Amino acid sequence: MSQVAAPIRRVVIVGGGTAGWMTAAAMARLVAADVSVTLVESDEIGTVGVGEATIPSLLDFNQLLGIDEDDFVRATQATFKLGIEFTDWARVGDTYLHPFGTHGRDIQGVSFHQLWLRQALAQAAPDPGLIGDYCLSSVAARNGRFTRPAANPAAVLSTLSYAFHFDAGLYARFLRNYAEAEGVVRLEGRVTAVDLASDSGFIDAVTLADGRRIEGDLFIDCSGFRSLLLGETLGVPFTSWQHWLPCDRAWAVPSRRTGPALPYTRAMASAAGWRWRIPLQHRVGNGHVYSSAHLGDDAALQALLDGLDGEPLAEPRQLRFVAGRRERLWERNCVAIGLAGGFLEPLESTSIHLIQSGITRLMSLFPDSSFDPVEIAEYNRLLLREYDQVRDFIVLHYHATSRSDSAFWDHCRTMAPPPSLAAKIELWGGKARLFREAGELFTPDSWIAVLLGQRVRPVSHDPLVAALPLDDSIRLMAHLREVIGKTAAAMPTHEQFIAQHCAAPRGVS
Repeated sequence: MSQVAAPIRRVVIVGGGTAGWMTAAAMARLVAADVSVTLVESDEIGTVGVGEATIPSLLDFNQLLGIDEDDFVRATQATFKLGIEFTDWARVGDTYLHPFGTHGRDIQGVSFHQLWLRQALAQAAPDPGLIGDYCLSSVAARNGRFTRPAANPAAVLSTLSYAFHFDAGLYARFLRNYAEAEGVVRLEGRVTAVDLASDSGFIDAVTLADGRRIEGDLFIDCSGFRSLLLGETLGVPFTSWQHWLPCDRAWAVPSRRTGPALPYTRAMASAAGWRWRIPLQHRVGNGHVYSSAHLGDDAALQALLDGLDGEPLAEPRQLRFVAGRRERLWERNCVAIGLAGGFLEPLESTSIHLIQSGITRLMSLFPDSSFDPVEIAEYNRLLLREYDQVRDFIVLHYHATSRSDSAFWDHCRTMAPPPSLAAKIELWGGKARLFREAGELFTPDSWIAVLLGQRVRPVSHDPLVAALPLDDSIRLMAHLREVIGKTAAAMPTHEQFIAQHCAAPRGVS
């Protein structure tokens, strides 16, 4: 009879920031099972700290930890996010919203967007308006309104979906307080050496600048772009996606708020990239993501500063990166979470989700001391597939454009997209068909919003739409549009909701 492998007793997390403290908070539950969880970070090493926009999956993570949402919003100076507004992406002058939530409702087994498309293509039918007119999150966002969804699935308000804008540094602090209260131990120190076992090549310990040696069974690399454990020490190669995602630098700066906080992120395309605007309770986060091959650093910074609504509140910071991922995210007894495993630019606010996904899949495949290769292979398969799927969705924004006003957009428009994305666009281009693969992050509603927003219009629609007479669907859609409009109008404003439920104390950050 084979011997049962010993359990993991020592988990060591290298690096703090959002990735490190999200990991520590999730693993704090292991402390009750007699597992030590130690996080090593150095105040000498800064964190990226610009990941201020999220997607709805973060609600699941916070709920898993038992975090009160209003407490979280107050502690992180957060606002609510109903989607992302894209300006000048398909053409200069275009604006569309990628909302969270669903468009309309399916009727007699026919997808709503097919009904909308038939009416939009029918010459004798009234203009159905924007497809976003049938999404409560979109209508509420455009009108600056917010409330939480209804629990009753029959209510239109149940279709609302939301995420957050928050201060990433405050979120890390919030999670640190949570994790330490649950028994996670934080060690201050800079890692200067990583010790490998001579027989297995597994990581035995990390050594700090003051000589302390921190031993562990499982090591989690949250060291950021450096990828100290997985990349530098274990030598897992990095796969670059820069040919599809040419932006490789960003400037970031906070500014003073000059008006109400909008319940959505703004992404404004520029000549060589795009600028973000993220409203928080105490300030606005701003950034300019750009391709250094098409725009100089000084010009990129000036474009950011010229576009601010309010005065800067700090010195701008520059980030340098290459879009891509490691070929494996789990190697031997080391798992990379966050930037140590890969980076996809912040266009669709997926960085924190990919941290969360790495954590939750690790917890579902938590190893024992045998480090079963089958389990490691499954973890890598799931995470690498998710990175690839998210990559395709982000590349879509760049590739599906008719802009030809700069060398940057000429490159994006004419490049060959990933084959998986090309196949999806081709299928959509015929009869507007979309299929969500198992575990895929972005729903068909997200793809629909971006494809139509980028002016990728199908030539036809699903023939099954004919099962519902056009006059009937016109009446149903008009009624649905009216109900959504009235529901949104009845909501409090975004500012009113925050003031009533979760306003952060003034002067506290």
